[in-house]
Amino acid sequence: MKDLSLHILDLSQNSISAGAGLVKITVNEDIKKDTLTISIEDDGKGIQKDLLKNIMDPFVTTRTSRKVGLGIPLMQAACRRCEGDLAIESEENVGTKLTATFRHGHIDRAPMGDMAETMLTLILAGSDSDRSVDFVYKHILNSEEFCLDTREIRTALGSEINLGRPDVLMWIKGYINEGLKNLRGGM
Repeated sequence: MKDLSLHILDLSQNSISAGAGLVKITVNEDIKKDTLTISIEDDGKGIQKDLLKNIMDPFVTTRTSRKVGLGIPLMQAACRRCEGDLAIESEENVGTKLTATFRHGHIDRAPMGDMAETMLTLILAGSDSDRSVDFVYKHILNSEEFCLDTREIRTALGSEINLGRPDVLMWIKGYINEGLKNLRGGM
């Protein structure tokens, strides 16, 4: 995948498919320590222990539509190319946490990509499912932090407003882009 936001999109869609009601996405860029950490945590059904042992194998998947599952192995390969790694913790009926680490300044590290579009896609997918899925997207750059929490937006708008409405999505996109711009010093 050409950027990390697409990996985040792919792996977070697994959380939606696993029945998560809350998906937490944290991007932590520590320039001084030269680290980039991405974590995706959900409260979905978790991964069975026998599947978890082989989860990095591209020929292991729970999908019935195809016989390969490339999202996790591709993310692991991206991490390892950049002196990092991928770890997955999961407990059945509790949830899953995936943590990807990279050397931030590594020449082969893919760019972050468009996190606003990634979050819009996830929010739309979560609002189109038979249950609403909430997202907490936190982006930390050194000691500065930006956070989007769809639970707060739902509270402000009222339960009758669907987050998938075009006007709401456009506001969310602007909010994320402005927050990330301010995080980087207005640049």
